[in-house]
Amino acid sequence: MSTADEKKTEVGSYFVSNYPPYSLWNRDDLTAVRSALHEAPQGDAPLGLYLHIPFCRKRCKFCYFKVFTDVNAATVQRYVDALCTEISLVSKLEIMGDRPFRFVYFGGGTPSFLSPKQLTALADRLHEHVTWDGAEEVTFECEPGTLSETKVKTLREKLGVTRLSLGIENFDDKILEENGRAHLSKQVYNAWEWIEAADFPNVNIDLISGMVGENWDNWKVNIAKTIELSPSSVTIYQMELPYNTVYSKDILGNQIETPVADWPLKREWVDYAFNELEAAGYSVSSAYTMVKDPSKVNFSYRDNLWRGSDLLATGIASFGHAHGVHYQNAADMNVYQETLEAGELPLGRGLAPTNDQLLIRETILLLKRGYLAFQPLNEKFNTDVGTRWESIWQDYTEKGWLNRTDEGVELTRAGLLRADGLLSAFFEPEHRGVRYT
Repeated sequence: MSTADEKKTEVGSYFVSNYPPYSLWNRDDLTAVRSALHEAPQGDAPLGLYLHIPFCRKRCKFCYFKVFTDVNAATVQRYVDALCTEISLVSKLEIMGDRPFRFVYFGGGTPSFLSPKQLTALADRLHEHVTWDGAEEVTFECEPGTLSETKVKTLREKLGVTRLSLGIENFDDKILEENGRAHLSKQVYNAWEWIEAADFPNVNIDLISGMVGENWDNWKVNIAKTIELSPSSVTIYQMELPYNTVYSKDILGNQIETPVADWPLKREWVDYAFNELEAAGYSVSSAYTMVKDPSKVNFSYRDNLWRGSDLLATGIASFGHAHGVHYQNAADMNVYQETLEAGELPLGRGLAPTNDQLLIRETILLLKRGYLAFQPLNEKFNTDVGTRWESIWQDYTEKGWLNRTDEGVELTRAGLLRADGLLSAFFEPEHRGVRYT
């Protein structure tokens, strides 16, 4: 059943970040991955770099990412050494060509888990092999409780971060503690002073609609406090329950009732947030994001990646794309590190999509922005997107989820609020029932 029609938040993930589904990726396609990485750039495809820092102070109860807690300095150093080795190997790949990185993304885990000294050493070692001085966007994810004034300055001055993304999620300490977050609200405000003083071009705040313990009163306070901080952009995710989270294991193993708000209520909260942010001068940038000044806020990572750009992935379990071929690094820490220490790239699995699958991927990901122009896709893939999916456009128009013109489609607010739930209709029939992660 499409999540567009579901109410209760059941265990399972529906957030769509790629196509075909990850469950189809396999080791057999690594030959295609290696061929793609050793092939020179084609045309003017943008190039991006992703660096995964898998450490956190605590594991959130809703987290399903590859993260490690309770690590010591030696463990962190061995990983950073491996990451730097990987960067040196990646820098020699033919796919790099003479292209500069258009966008760089430090994700996790918690990249800001690293100390200022570790970050400086990492930046120095990375710059021996690659540079991102001319990048449109350098994004760095942060957990408020890991920040210090020195670390914030290091991010801005040493790593050249242009977009800092702060994972606040909620401003209520009881809710933060219940959901396993490592920080408390006081640390948000301490960090905000340092962030403002460092003068980042863009600062994003992450919130989550549907955290355990949230209610209408709390949600309204969250949005009011967000508007008071006046970040460059606000990203709001609707909480879901992938299979390997603490909450999901409780629900499945102990047969407890789902503690997460249902989908209609989560959508109501996001709708309220979007309305309040619009009244404060923000505008819609995607199904999840509002921006204060569209002329100043750049989403180079998102927009280029969704259009099929090359992304070189570094770090354990990270995802990349080379000439349209998908790949993921090894997800086991020992395998990841030992492979690099042997001088080889730590490739784990891959998938070589068909041209039609690449069309589907680009169509569904671009729809998450809230609109889709037909002509660029028609020219790129030699197709007619309007005619091919005419029945879907008509069905979603009748349901009030989008408006259709000859040039393209635009999601209504009702469509935006359930965007991911609308996407499986575009999948190939054999993939429509596959849980996404």
